[in-house]
Amino acid sequence: MTSDPIADLLCRVMNGHRARHANIRLPFSHIKQALCDVLRREGYVRDVEKTTAAGHPVLVVTLAYDAARKPAILGVRRVSRPGRRVYAGADKLPKVRNGLGVAVLTTPQGLMTDAEARKKRVGGEVLCEVW
Repeated sequence: MTSDPIADLLCRVMNGHRARHANIRLPFSHIKQALCDVLRREGYVRDVEKTTAAGHPVLVVTLAYDAARKPAILGVRRVSRPGRRVYAGADKLPKVRNGLGVAVLTTPQGLMTDAEARKKRVGGEVLCEVW
């Protein structure tokens, strides 16, 4: 059991990329699945699938690489942590690497990127930044 499951997910994705794994497995939760779905929509992850292993639900995340086998994710940063929550209003959403990366927010309308939140004029908790 981990005290920060989102940081654990980001760590597993980065470690999987560094080890050049095709996919990774992690314990299932709805927030992890929603975060992986956002990463899949943005092209940082190839596929997300919910399966069962030993009677427990598991997420299988297929990692994305380019033609030269370079990882799609170059870096991640956990912004809002259990000890320090970070919120941003609709007018003060962060830009990651001058628009080259994405910030993932949890809003009343669900998890979305900073660009989607700007378009919908909604703010929320900034979970992480991915570039």
